[in-house]
Amino acid sequence: MAKINWFPGHMAKAKRQISEIIPKIDVVIEVLDARIPLSSMNPVLTKVRRDKPVLRLLSKSDLADPTVTEKWQRFYEQEKNIIVLPIVMQDKKQLARIPNLCRKLAPFRGGIGKPVRSVVVGIPNVGKSTLINGLAGKKVARVGDEPAVTRAQQRIQIANDFTLMDTPGIMWPSPESELGGYRLAASGAIRDTAVEYEDIALFAIDYLAQRYPEALKQRYKLDTIAETAMECMEAIAKHRACVKGGSVDWHKVSEIVLKDLRNGSLGRISLEEPDNEILYRDLLEH
Repeated sequence: MAKINWFPGHMAKAKRQISEIIPKIDVVIEVLDARIPLSSMNPVLTKVRRDKPVLRLLSKSDLADPTVTEKWQRFYEQEKNIIVLPIVMQDKKQLARIPNLCRKLAPFRGGIGKPVRSVVVGIPNVGKSTLINGLAGKKVARVGDEPAVTRAQQRIQIANDFTLMDTPGIMWPSPESELGGYRLAASGAIRDTAVEYEDIALFAIDYLAQRYPEALKQRYKLDTIAETAMECMEAIAKHRACVKGGSVDWHKVSEIVLKDLRNGSLGRISLEEPDNEILYRDLLEH
């Protein structure tokens, strides 16, 4: 696998900001991608948050495998002062639960002069801006499909006893493992200009062929799953008219596969599970 590197300057600034903010807040609202709850976790945050309570939101849960999401919820809630909520950011009923969950995590705050002070953190493209706008009931944060659209830090009054602080999306120089980097890229957390479409699509196909073969067969009308990811991509290319003059248009078929994976056209897919021993070890080492 090719190594993936990214660390825009504004994200380095965000790292410093979150270190300064943590002592001044009561609850951390950490937004993770439900499809990659470990790879989308910011290792910087796990080091600087100390013993602050955390409301861990598994965003885009409607795109993730529900059985796997349940496993992640049970796994993370083994930690002290952690509440986990799988969520779809556009669901107003689910959003309405967040302030009360934060109050539960900070029972000694609230009331006149002592609002629960929370901060929203997460890597780019996990739904932070949609969350903030939904809680505020108006557009106060920019929303977009491209990663890293949040730029400035801001404080929002949600209720008399609850305030919310936004921070720019935080990413780190390189993931803890190359595999984590590929998962991030496949989910769309990294700008597509920073990765090779073909490499990421081959990674995705290889994983799907092992874990969700029926999803591939159904989406691309395949009778069987080929032995290699490249052969499988070639079969998809033929089905989707991505072959010209006998040559496969690798970029075009890669775009199709990644778009289908990211928007849910392949079904509800999770790209990692907590019962993998390597994931357990990586998490404990953070």
